[in-house]
Amino acid sequence: MDHDAVNDQMRTLAPQVLGVLVRRGADFATAEDAVQEALIEAVRHWPDDPPDDPKAWLLRVAGRKLIDAQRSEATRRRREERVHDEPPPGPTEQSDDTLLLLSRCCHPALSPASAIALTLRAVGGLTTAQIARAFLVPEATMAQRISRAKRTISGQRFDRPGDARAVLHVLYLIFNEGFTGEISLADEAIRLTRQLAASAPSAPAGPGRPDGADPEISGLLALMLLHHARRAARYTASGELVPLDEQDRSRWDTAMIREGVEVLQDALAQDRLGQYQVQAAIAALHDDAPTAGETDWPQILEWYDELAGLTDNPVVALNRAVAVGQVDGPRAGLAALAEIDPGLSRWDAVAAHLHERADDAAAAIDHYTAAADRATSSAERTHLIKQAARLRAAR
Repeated sequence: MDHDAVNDQMRTLAPQVLGVLVRRGADFATAEDAVQEALIEAVRHWPDDPPDDPKAWLLRVAGRKLIDAQRSEATRRRREERVHDEPPPGPTEQSDDTLLLLSRCCHPALSPASAIALTLRAVGGLTTAQIARAFLVPEATMAQRISRAKRTISGQRFDRPGDARAVLHVLYLIFNEGFTGEISLADEAIRLTRQLAASAPSAPAGPGRPDGADPEISGLLALMLLHHARRAARYTASGELVPLDEQDRSRWDTAMIREGVEVLQDALAQDRLGQYQVQAAIAALHDDAPTAGETDWPQILEWYDELAGLTDNPVVALNRAVAVGQVDGPRAGLAALAEIDPGLSRWDAVAAHLHERADDAAAAIDHYTAAADRATSSAERTHLIKQAARLRAAR
């Protein structure tokens, strides 16, 4: 077995083994250390002598490492005996503990930033250095963040999965970080959501549906796929942002769109609607349009009305105002926008778009300029500045 194959296999199995140890009652930080030591042993032995059952091998070695660590602390004697007396791996140990482990990493006591970092470290298998580079912070800062997160959840036993909504929210946040440095966090989020979908107990498998995926997990997976399918057209070669209506749709990943639509359709068929399914339905309508001018805006507006009933997220209200402007005209869109807090970061960008469509260039320029001042990325800022300059040049 070559080293690349070993690394890929270990990255897949490590969170599963950690999940088993956590489910047995092991302290999270101690269990993770044991798994890391087992992985070191695997790197030494697997290339020349691959095991018949890699997961059982890792679980056995990590269990021994865990017991060794527990023996050094008399206060953990009872926990050591519990782990030591566990029966050998059987069918129940072959189940994927991804949901359990994700639930622990996304504990409500953790801040979103800490939950994201811990999830990427413990479940995603990324190094602390990789996570630090992805979020543009020093490695020492990220190490402290992860250590604090472990201490926060230390001592809390997780023998059953927690609130799936918290897990989905963290995965959604990871996906929205997109691509930074050498790590595509969007790819990581999709990979983790696939694992979650495959492990979550729910409806039986079917065409286009991962085994055991409940509607909202599948909805989030579909949403990620339908958005990520456009990644190649989202920026120019020089890194400039390309708005959705100006993207070269021939560069969209049609296979990924097809998969996303299949996953979504199967989730919607279960008739338990949730916000991620609705967002995915909106993304699917955008992806289905051959050109921007052929977008089915009336149906998109209907979905936004549905979404507004499921969540009070102000971003939904902003996007709905855009849809109203497309269906009922820019003045109607501006009227809808007037009911939304202008302090929101994207409020001026939406106002600029609607004022431009209403042929009010002066107001559009003012709002594009204000939006550029509040932009959260250099690519977005550059795009907004260029929009204002374009309108000034046309006057």
